[in-house]
Amino acid sequence: MTFLPPDLSFEILARGQGHRLIAGVDEVGRGPLAGPVMACAVILDPARIPPGLGDSKAISAKRRVALFDLIPQVASVGYGSASVEEIEHHNILVASHLAMQRALADLAHPPCFALIDGNRLPRSLRCPAQTIVQGDARSLSIAAASIMAKVWRDRVMVDLAQQHPGYGWERNAGYPTAEHIEGLKCHGVSPHHRRTFGPVHKMLWQEKIETV
Repeated sequence: MTFLPPDLSFEILARGQGHRLIAGVDEVGRGPLAGPVMACAVILDPARIPPGLGDSKAISAKRRVALFDLIPQVASVGYGSASVEEIEHHNILVASHLAMQRALADLAHPPCFALIDGNRLPRSLRCPAQTIVQGDARSLSIAAASIMAKVWRDRVMVDLAQQHPGYGWERNAGYPTAEHIEGLKCHGVSPHHRRTFGPVHKMLWQEKIETV
């Protein structure tokens, strides 16, 4: 499915329904084998849209970093995460929704309406909301949230890589690249790995069998 560049169409429609503060929400980190899942919520000022804002997957890493610094200067940003323990206790979908809820709650002013990336709404939202499939490619508010969440999480994974070298997290952000899988084989499972995820679970199961 191909979309035009993200714009404010969804935000304009929500304002037409009487909603004043509209937050775009996106999460990053469902697929990795390690690290938290993290989300951001962004309320843009229509009069101060950062230049070059667009789908985080369609812009360069350098531009994402520049926007990460610029967006909080012209918009309200909320941050939320769910830990590896919460991912394993619930599941990755529930943990992702927890991160989104926390990002919305972290905003300086409660939003009147939320635009949520994906096709399922988190439970117990404190405001009306709408899901948008591929929202980061369609809504500028969600695109901004996606950029903030991605750069934030990438930096967290760089910090974790310094504490646990050998997995390449500074390059793969915990995703199951060949380097990461090889690191698991060489160094074993770290405290930041998601033990319920396939490759990690399989390795732990094999270790258990070998010790019996």
